[in-house]
Amino acid sequence: MGFLGSVRSVARFRLPEWNTARRRLNRSANIDDLRRMARKRLPRGVFDYIDGGSEDEVSLARNQTAFQDLEFHPRVLRRVGEVDPSVDLMGRRIALPFVLAPTGFTRIAHSEGELAVARAADRAGVPYTLSSLSTRTIEEVRSVSGGDLWFQVYVWRDKGLLAEILERVAAADYSTIVITVDTAVLGRRERDVRRGFTLPPKLGISTIFDGIVHPGWTWDFLRHEPIRFANVVGKSVGDGTDPVSLSEFFATQFDPWLNWDDISWFRDRWQGKIVIKGVQSVEDATIAADVGLDAVGLSNHGGRQLDGAPPPIELVGPVADVVGDRIAVICDGGIRRGSDIVKALALGASACMLGRAYLYGLGAAGERGVDHALGLLSDGVQRTLALCGYPAAEGLERDAVRWRTAEWSAGGRSDSPSQEPSD
Repeated sequence: MGFLGSVRSVARFRLPEWNTARRRLNRSANIDDLRRMARKRLPRGVFDYIDGGSEDEVSLARNQTAFQDLEFHPRVLRRVGEVDPSVDLMGRRIALPFVLAPTGFTRIAHSEGELAVARAADRAGVPYTLSSLSTRTIEEVRSVSGGDLWFQVYVWRDKGLLAEILERVAAADYSTIVITVDTAVLGRRERDVRRGFTLPPKLGISTIFDGIVHPGWTWDFLRHEPIRFANVVGKSVGDGTDPVSLSEFFATQFDPWLNWDDISWFRDRWQGKIVIKGVQSVEDATIAADVGLDAVGLSNHGGRQLDGAPPPIELVGPVADVVGDRIAVICDGGIRRGSDIVKALALGASACMLGRAYLYGLGAAGERGVDHALGLLSDGVQRTLALCGYPAAEGLERDAVRWRTAEWSAGGRSDSPSQEPSD
């Protein structure tokens, strides 16, 4: 055969990938890799707006690390076969057990913004939640997606405008509204304060160097239409036409008097499903079930509001035990892997909600990056289910996971696989 023949028999040369974004994505093994890519591409102020939390960012960190306090209790020889990751959520079958969370001003990550995310969600078979502070309109997003769309409601002081928006959402065939209730005031996001971050971002003397060292983002930003709060342009609330700090915007436009009695106002004007997002206690989850809402979103706003709020994953078990038979339970916060989603489902969540995970993909490589992020999460869910011995997401049992208590970490063993964390 000779030397060259021997080389040809074993060598398998990979064809070069000329597309830069695709080449980078091929080397991205997880969501943290996408985060690092986004950090390199985006100006620091933009990245910090996406990545940061409030004050000391304790809740931001604990949202993720709390998942590490859970370990699996795998079973073997269970005839896993082909894994089914789909679940029923509020009467609809979704292909994967998660929902894409609302994120404001999405076009600061990439010019396609919400349109890219909506298309990716449609392909993945999961709902996408459009933010009240979106940079594409309700109608524009529907025009690119035939999938299940939700709309997140920040409650304006102008109830006439809010009623008009709900009418538009219904006309565009969105199935669900998500009322965010953890923003009576804006949390102190100190990364934004240090950088003087505004929406839309200002490109002036103070940011010209940042623009030079991030030319891809800067060119994308400059050659597209101005970024605005698309659904309220020309209305009585601020629409992002002029740069404004988030604290100024919240102080002047958001209604801090929203209370449980106001939920009936939404019921009178909305015939679809209603999710309340920002619940952080069993007591409030119980009220949500009592007033007839369809789902409760356990969330501390991604660690961006009250620093020191509980990690949502720690609330899933207690909330599901009390109201899980009456209302869907959605865990929102800290999701970075498919295994995180499986842990939440095992504790009793109906589904999870995630935002930063797909924003990192969008910031890293646009729509292709969102596809990659959702693919990583999908693969992770299916692989984890199989390795734990469960052929379907809906077949997960509570004893599929257990909390690593202080006693367990010290070398002891809990008698109860599903023991909740101690105080």
